[in-house]
Amino acid sequence: MEKLREELLQANVGTVKENERMASHTTIKIGGPADLFVEPKHIDGLKKTIEIVRKYNVPWRAIGRGSNLLVRDGGIEGVVVKLGEGLDDLYIHDTEVTVGGGYSLIKLATVISKQGLSGLEFAGGIPGTVGGAVYMNAGAHGSDMSRIVKKAQILFEDGTIEWLTNEEMEFSYRTSVLQKKRKGICIAATLEMKKGNRDEIVAAMQKNKDYRRETQPWNYPCAGSIFRNPLPQYAGQLIEQAGLKGYTIGGAKISEQHANFIVNAGGATANDVLELIDYVKKTIHDLYGVSLQTEVEIVGRK
Repeated sequence: MEKLREELLQANVGTVKENERMASHTTIKIGGPADLFVEPKHIDGLKKTIEIVRKYNVPWRAIGRGSNLLVRDGGIEGVVVKLGEGLDDLYIHDTEVTVGGGYSLIKLATVISKQGLSGLEFAGGIPGTVGGAVYMNAGAHGSDMSRIVKKAQILFEDGTIEWLTNEEMEFSYRTSVLQKKRKGICIAATLEMKKGNRDEIVAAMQKNKDYRRETQPWNYPCAGSIFRNPLPQYAGQLIEQAGLKGYTIGGAKISEQHANFIVNAGGATANDVLELIDYVKKTIHDLYGVSLQTEVEIVGRK
């Protein structure tokens, strides 16, 4: 790992750190250390990082703002690549928006709404990056990224870069082709917006933001929705009906505001959260015969 670190530093790819605590890079503020943590300063730095990591045959994964991520207490083996500044360009041409994978989704929704472009109102309160949102087909309020992504630029493991169409991204509920079928990093996306009334768009986005603020635990570190909705039922409703709001294991607690959120109430470990997830799964299955599946991505050493 030391040779890999030295080569990454010599290549001047960006910031390179050893044993970086992932708790500093996840919205739930939990997670052990990554063996190596790289924050590329530009697209060439990202490409070079993947090239060097592959040369050493070391496992890697990309993250954005860590808003849908639970890192186990043992940390992450190999290299974590974080997309942020340097991968956040924005170009707007008529109704077409091309944006870097490291761009804040909330910021993007705000910027384009003020220009009278509609289609991203649902994302006004989603605390992730564009790349992460495309990767997991993030959504809310009855819409998701699949509705607006025209094409996505993907850096694949072998170093090739390719634009995938909406159809080739194989979007479905909170998933895309990138999660299992074709491992890659979304480095940019072109979104197709619609022209609308600026004031109405801004008002709709603000309404969605206010709703999230009123119904979700913004005042505690959390990782977003923990479980996928077992449609036509909703995970939060089932958990609330089971009387589990406020149930606590260690520092992890089921939110009293929204039952599909587990918050870090103070000093929570990943193991606390995982035990709580298992407890909820068992309870809901025993009571209702429903098998809940996690929406949050769980990674790292056990």
